[in-house]
Amino acid sequence: MIQSSQVRTAALRAGMRIETLTVLWMMLDSVIELLSAAVLLWRLHTETQSNDLARVEQIERRATWVSAVLLALLCLYVLTTIVLGLVRRVEPANSYPGILLSIGALIVMPLLARAKRQINATLDSASLRADIAESVTCAYMAGTVLLGLGFNAALGWWWAEYVAAAVFLYWLTSETREAFEAATTGEPVE
Repeated sequence: MIQSSQVRTAALRAGMRIETLTVLWMMLDSVIELLSAAVLLWRLHTETQSNDLARVEQIERRATWVSAVLLALLCLYVLTTIVLGLVRRVEPANSYPGILLSIGALIVMPLLARAKRQINATLDSASLRADIAESVTCAYMAGTVLLGLGFNAALGWWWAEYVAAAVFLYWLTSETREAFEAATTGEPVE
């Protein structure tokens, strides 16, 4: 039991470091993912500071609800972007800072998501699972931006980014549903 406690404590500390990195990155990139990372940082910090299991479980439930709502907002954002982009025929714009940020997100966010998955193998946190989905979303959306730019430049397919985002929205909707199920039941959904 002592080893399990030590393993969990190490995972909590690693989680706080990863969420701190996520918060710092998201200050450049996305408000929704920034809020998700901040909620997870609060949730992990609470557990490191409290031996009260009931309090930790209460904070986990709150964090899971907030994470689920943030995922739903992200779904709405992606859907709105797709619809407006297609209706208004918005072509991808070449912005060197935007391209660099997208390349950075495409590299950084999968690494953060992988680290969070490893940590969550120990913590088994529904709220952290939702935050992992936020990190994956950030990477995927960065990829769709770059894909859109490439297809538009090479083939004139201004709509490619929106089609890729629509395909991804299917996965994101499923993750959002699972986050709400976990928030409702109090159990992580596998």
